[in-house]
Amino acid sequence: MKKVILDLDTGIDDAMALAYAIADEEVELLGVVGTYGNVYTEQGVQNVLNILNMLNVKNVPVYAGEECALDKDKFDRLEVSAKIHGENGVGQVEIEKSDCQKQEQDGVSFIIDSVKKYGKDLTIVATGAMTNIAKALRDFPQMSELVGEIVIMGGALIVEGNVTPFAEANIIQDPQAAKEIFESGANVVMVGLDVTKLTVLTKDHTNQWRVNKAGEKYADMVDYYIDMHVEIDNLYGGCYMHDPLALSYVNHRDWFKTISLPMTVITQGVAVGRTIGYNSHVTESTPRVNVCIDVKADEFIKHYQSTVMKLFK
Repeated sequence: MKKVILDLDTGIDDAMALAYAIADEEVELLGVVGTYGNVYTEQGVQNVLNILNMLNVKNVPVYAGEECALDKDKFDRLEVSAKIHGENGVGQVEIEKSDCQKQEQDGVSFIIDSVKKYGKDLTIVATGAMTNIAKALRDFPQMSELVGEIVIMGGALIVEGNVTPFAEANIIQDPQAAKEIFESGANVVMVGLDVTKLTVLTKDHTNQWRVNKAGEKYADMVDYYIDMHVEIDNLYGGCYMHDPLALSYVNHRDWFKTISLPMTVITQGVAVGRTIGYNSHVTESTPRVNVCIDVKADEFIKHYQSTVMKLFK
């Protein structure tokens, strides 16, 4: 069983990853840190609390992370994010507000404390802006050597971005943070658009969830997301499984083909947010990132479906 922290900007596909983590018996979910991106941090944190309450999960603490990029003093939500995920982040689906509250400790401190406590046994899965992890690395540089693995859903190596031709959404929210993570020397895995766009969930899958209240709510959320994919991505009948796929890497890396590259992120100019390998001044000690370039999509979708169905009985 892997000890995992989720760093989410919840977000429909983040909500899908959250359900996957809760249902997967091979994942010990230590806590969830909310961040900005698909939604504002406050909304993302509340969405997590509400979903955990809906799923009757009482033992997963929720923390508020950073509210904007490292080099900014505010965050303005992209219009496309509000369109894809709905104004409330969960496809305009009404979920009962939880009576539970976020933790008083901030998310960055929780990440650092968890690294100190669990070390190599800890995996952090980040599916929003990368600011929380970069801030933790700045505050506690030893984290790069101590943490087991940092798996990010973000970036695009040999395919176009989904915000600009160069940039994927999570990376462009804070390209400096992503750059610092890539170059930190930590064990970083990039699960980007190169592989997430190979995985598609359909309404045939979501219709199977409609057996209890939680399943109905999740199906409504994801069906909204699927409908938005028609307009945004010209993808008919399904949605990409961006964030759940990143989580699946934790216990099913045999599904993935990866290459090890020295990676950086462009932080200025027309190509801002581009995740790219570089070969200038590369030595054996240059930090490398494990970049996913292929995935056994059918195996992942089958496992995802069978796993989350445990929540919808």
